[in-house]
Amino acid sequence: MNETSPLHPPRRIDSPLHRVAILFAGGPAPAANAVISTAAVSFLRNGIEVVGVLHGYSHLVEYGPDRPLVEGSDYVMIDHRMLRRTRNSQGILLGTARTNPGKNVSHPSHLSDPERTAPLKTVHDALVSLKVDALVSIGGDDTLKTANKFKRFQEHLPLSEPRLPVVHLPKTIDNDYMGIDFTFGYFTAVETLAGEIRNLLADAEAIRSYYLTETMGRSAGWLAYGAAIAGEASLVISVEDVTGSFLAAERVENPRPGEPDTRPVMVVDEVIRRIVKTMRVREDREGKDFGVIVMAEGLAEYLPMKYLEGIPRDDHNHIVISQVNLGRTFARLVMEEYKRQTGKSRKVTGLQLGYEARCARPHAFDVMLGSQLGVGAYRALVEEKLNGVMVSVLGQFDLKYVPFDCLVDPQTLITMVRYVEPESDFHRLARFLETYVNE
Repeated sequence: MNETSPLHPPRRIDSPLHRVAILFAGGPAPAANAVISTAAVSFLRNGIEVVGVLHGYSHLVEYGPDRPLVEGSDYVMIDHRMLRRTRNSQGILLGTARTNPGKNVSHPSHLSDPERTAPLKTVHDALVSLKVDALVSIGGDDTLKTANKFKRFQEHLPLSEPRLPVVHLPKTIDNDYMGIDFTFGYFTAVETLAGEIRNLLADAEAIRSYYLTETMGRSAGWLAYGAAIAGEASLVISVEDVTGSFLAAERVENPRPGEPDTRPVMVVDEVIRRIVKTMRVREDREGKDFGVIVMAEGLAEYLPMKYLEGIPRDDHNHIVISQVNLGRTFARLVMEEYKRQTGKSRKVTGLQLGYEARCARPHAFDVMLGSQLGVGAYRALVEEKLNGVMVSVLGQFDLKYVPFDCLVDPQTLITMVRYVEPESDFHRLARFLETYVNE
């Protein structure tokens, strides 16, 4: 076998890296272990040790002179034995958490403020204590924000301090990432939710009722649309649909400095009427007195404040959507409006779907995609010697490395969301397949 043979294995590359840390943060996603294990194997085969940081940043931010990191509880040394048959496994080998060490940094000027960057400094010191030379970050848009802040924070360190290159791997079942066509776990999550929608459709037909399901998808409607298309839902509504007569403005009480004094909100009554219109068309024109409506959880962010009173926010300043009960709230309102219009009662049950999809057994495509992203982390750091990039996969699993600066707003340090474009072919497919309402 010669050097040009397609069967020739990847050659070992001389690298200044001796030990790399891998961490996973944010919500789970199918094929997480394909990403972790393939990245780890790639480094191990090149003689580079791999530290698996447990539960995101939660232990790193606790590090201190009196709180050293402990192997087994804060981190693990990953070896080949640990990775046996893990690519197709469920769950997350390293666990996860939503701890955000960059939550006090919201402007580039904050990066030189020792008080605001103290958690980032703690993370840096913790990794240095583990003799780590680089960091592989796996997570959603919030974790990408943290990776970017950590990379930029290090630029303010004294020259005597070690600087750790950072490479990020995009993860979200929401599929709302700029810079990549599809994120690992998306198709597995879509199929899992579509299967539940199909089951609910059969149940709804048997008892002549409706289910109003709330799917995950905080910022964009990729998951809601995909599940509705594959699950044959009657109607799907996401944040991209809050336009025209469905959109209004609400005054913000005591806005923060620099924030607008109004916020966009959904006109709830109009959305309710649109859902009831679908129900009545199905009943009057198609003879169907049942169905499943899909709503993206991100619509909760567009609710008027009277629906959000008492709802807490997380470390990333998002409302805790699981406590809003969007599906149940809308189910009640839909039943009331349906009875007002028709004089008849129709049962509508609100359900939250999504958590059961986050750790479902991954489909082959997601395992393949996740594996290529894991290899991409190794190739970015060792072969390309890059820093501050997100690994992307395009076309025939071709690797691409997207700089953080192309994905994060340089002034707000917030990641840019990739929405489903209204009137795009994907959006039109969902509209074409749902119950046709001529409006």
